[in-house]
Amino acid sequence: GLKSKAGEKDPVSLPRDVLENWTRPALSGRSAPASPAPRVFGPEWCGELLWLLLPKAPKGKSVGREKKVIHPYSRKAAQITREAHKQEKKEKLKNEKALRLNLVGEKLQWFQNHLDPKKVGYSKKDACELIERYLNRFSSELEQIELYNSIKDRQGRRHCSRETVIKQTMERERQQYEGYGLEIPDIVDMGNLKTFREWDFDLKKLPNIKMRKICANDALPKKCKKKTITAIDKDLGELELKNDSDSNDSDEEMTAVA
Repeated sequence: GLKSKAGEKDPVSLPRDVLENWTRPALSGRSAPASPAPRVFGPEWCGELLWLLLPKAPKGKSVGREKKVIHPYSRKAAQITREAHKQEKKEKLKNEKALRLNLVGEKLQWFQNHLDPKKVGYSKKDACELIERYLNRFSSELEQIELYNSIKDRQGRRHCSRETVIKQTMERERQQYEGYGLEIPDIVDMGNLKTFREWDFDLKKLPNIKMRKICANDALPKKCKKKTITAIDKDLGELELKNDSDSNDSDEEMTAVA
């Protein structure tokens, strides 16, 4: 083949007739052998040479083809829309679950940090006292906000959104505690209390901690509960008797008028 340099082959392999008509340089000390006149390459040869020099295109069905446009009202478009909605709903549920776990983890972390290390067990009354401290955990922050806003020469209230969120949270938790109960880790159970003390704030281990609902009435002794219920029933009975007597008096008056 044609050598462009000593010991190196030309990277382009040209046709045989081109090589035969190629002008060779004269040898040192010798006259060049007689050869026919070099052929002049016309425009038709430029395309051939260019085709030889360019790299080959990769083989494949997708080469040179554009993606097919999907009609917005086709079944394929409806399928893609359903898949997108399904994925969006899945992500939303995942985020809500993560947020709920974080809130529960923060609550459990507060209770663990405020446990008395000297206490081996907790009664329901002790649990209610701990819940009261938990419900008032934002009191100092509210006092600071109120003090900050009470300074003279200040236009408008600062930290209003934070104050609103704190008050709504305290009101909601107070209603739960005085109603059907606030859910806390079961510190009344000694076995669960030990497990709860050993918890390392890992949210994946939350199922190992048993929860329990404690309400405000759990702080009262059983006798006080019975007395309170009896007094309420007695008051209701007196009201019913009074209403009956009032209705009888009105009936007698109506009869006399007639």
